Amino acid sequence: MKTAKRATLLVAILILLITGANCLVITNENQYSLIRQFGKIDHVVDRAGVSFKVPFIQSVDTLPKETLLYDLSSSDVITSDKKTMICNSYILWHITDPLLFAQTLSSSIGSAESRLDTVVYNSTKNVISSTTQDEVISGRGGTLSDAIIASIGNTLDQYGIELLSFEIKQLDLPGDNKAAVYERMISERDNIAATYTAEGSSEAQIIRNTTDKEVTVMLSEAEKEAEILIAEGEAEYMRILSEAYGDESKAEFYSFVRSLDALKASMTGSNKTVILSPDSPIAEIFYGR
Repeated sequence: MKTAKRATLLVAILILLITGANCLVITNENQYSLIRQFGKIDHVVDRAGVSFKVPFIQSVDTLPKETLLYDLSSSDVITSDKKTMICNSYILWHITDPLLFAQTLSSSIGSAESRLDTVVYNSTKNVISSTTQDEVISGRGGTLSDAIIASIGNTLDQYGIELLSFEIKQLDLPGDNKAAVYERMISERDNIAATYTAEGSSEAQIIRNTTDKEVTVMLSEAEKEAEILIAEGEAEYMRILSEAYGDESKAEFYSFVRSLDALKASMTGSNKTVILSPDSPIAEIFYGR
C-alpha cells in the first residue's frame, strides 16, 4: 500500500514538473517569442526574460531579433546604354514586426530571404537600367547603394522587415566584355592626354613666339643705341683730333706718328728688315725733307 502511494506521489510530482516546465517561456535578448494557441499567434513576447503560457494548449516559436546578413546571388543587369554588368551584393536587415512577419511569411527566414532577393534585384535592375555604364562604374560606392535603397522605399514594411544596408561587393563586366571596355577606356584616356599635350604645345609655341619677338625688338633697339653711341664716339674722336692737330706743328707730329704706324703695320712675319727708297714718304721721316 505504501509502495503504491509512493508511486502515485512520484507520478504526480513528475506531472507537476512537466506541467510547470511547459508553462515557462524563456525569451533571450536576441529573439522574439511567438505564443501560439491552436496554431494561431496569441501574442508576442519581445522583451528578454521569463513569461508564462497555458501548458499543452499554447506553443512557442522564436524569431531572431538581431541584424541578419543575406548574401544575394550574383545577377546580370543591363545599363541604359545596353551594356551587361554582373552585380554581386549583400544586405543587412532585421525583423521590426514579428507578428506581421509571421503572418505574411509563415515565420520563415528562408521565405523572407527569397522575398528580399526579388525586391532588391528588381530595384537594382531598375536603378542600373536608367544609368550608363560609366555612371554605374563611377558610382559603385555610396551613390549607387543609396539610389537602390531609395528605390526599395517602404516596400518591405508589409512583411515586418526593415532593410538596413545594401552593399555592393563587386560590380564587374562579363569576361568577354572586359577587354573591349578596357581598350575603349585606355583609348579615351589617350585622346584626353593627346588633347592636353596639343594644347600645351600650342601655348608653349605662343610663349616662344612672343619671347622671340620681344628679344628681337630688344636686340634691334640695343643695336640702334650702340650705333648711335659709336657714331657719337667717332664724332667726338674726330673733334678731339681736329683740335689736337689744328696748328702746323701738331699736324707735322701727327703725320710723323701716322707714318710710324704705317711702317709698323708693314713689318709682318719674322723678318723685321724694311728697305725703303730715298724718295719714299716714310723714308723722308727719318732723313728729313
